[in-house]
Amino acid sequence: MSAALRVGVVGVGMMGADHAERLAVRTAGAVLTAVADPDLGRAQELAGRLGATAFGDPLDLIASAEVDAVLLASPGFVHEEQVLACFAAGKPVLCEKPMTMDIESSLRIVEAEGALDHPLLSVGFMRRFDPEYAQLQRMLAGEAFGPLLVMHQTHRNRSVPNPEFRSEMIVRDSLVHEVDCARFFVGDEIAEIQVIAPRPTSKAFEGVADPQIAIFRMANGVVVTNEVFVNCQVGYEVRAEAVCERGTAIAGRPQTGLYSTVSSGGSTPEGYWGGMVHDDFRQRFGRAYDLEVQAWVNASRSGGVVGANAWDGYAATAVCEAGMASLASGEPVAVTLVDPVTRS
Repeated sequence: MSAALRVGVVGVGMMGADHAERLAVRTAGAVLTAVADPDLGRAQELAGRLGATAFGDPLDLIASAEVDAVLLASPGFVHEEQVLACFAAGKPVLCEKPMTMDIESSLRIVEAEGALDHPLLSVGFMRRFDPEYAQLQRMLAGEAFGPLLVMHQTHRNRSVPNPEFRSEMIVRDSLVHEVDCARFFVGDEIAEIQVIAPRPTSKAFEGVADPQIAIFRMANGVVVTNEVFVNCQVGYEVRAEAVCERGTAIAGRPQTGLYSTVSSGGSTPEGYWGGMVHDDFRQRFGRAYDLEVQAWVNASRSGGVVGANAWDGYAATAVCEAGMASLASGEPVAVTLVDPVTRS
């Protein structure tokens, strides 16, 4: 494709608006031509600011002759319908996580894409494009420090103001990133997951298990521990540590030092005390999002896909469903992945 890729963005909440601006301003080889949202007024405001056309119905955007490719930043419960509409229109699609909300719908997407002449779907696990995470994955794949034995992953948010963000959503919408990263780093599937609820923070809404500790047992024997704490009060902190036979490596580590949510008494601002923690995910992973969308545009223009694929999206959904079952029982739960061809 010699002309710029004409991209439509579905969903104009915080993530969708951020992607729309990214495509309009910072992505080479692409032009933002349309945005869609059931809140047409909000879509029109964004479209007017960025020089795009606004749609109230996402399916109309997907069918538009002015759109070559689609970026979905809509809620997960509508992803199946919208992804399948992109397949029917023959248009590349970058779908933000989660790919869908349940195993069966994720499997239907894998099966539908398998019936196409070539794959069209990329799933938006942006950490794969973070320079530090990508470098760590390469080091592990090459066994720079010998075989990987254990991984530790940390995922902290300053706060979650939405009272509807319940314990299960911490697994499905937050831990899902650690699920994909574990598979990305280890290069194997998660065979078992256990989610443990320690003493909850007083900052969580009543009845919400926060923080949570999740333990993944990988198919090759590697164990991955994960802390997810969405009301830590400090800031946004995400990192991964790999423990190998001959050394360790950490991606995303703050600068050396302690840090606190309050000033140390001098001129130190909140969130700083010898080190730094980002305010939110856009600061920490802004570069990763830029690289992800640029790579997707480049791949779409050449007829390919990049990053996490439909199977990765399905596998993440399956692990999270098992994780929600473990959260309810406190016991380890085996993860079963179904072959989309044989259904076994």
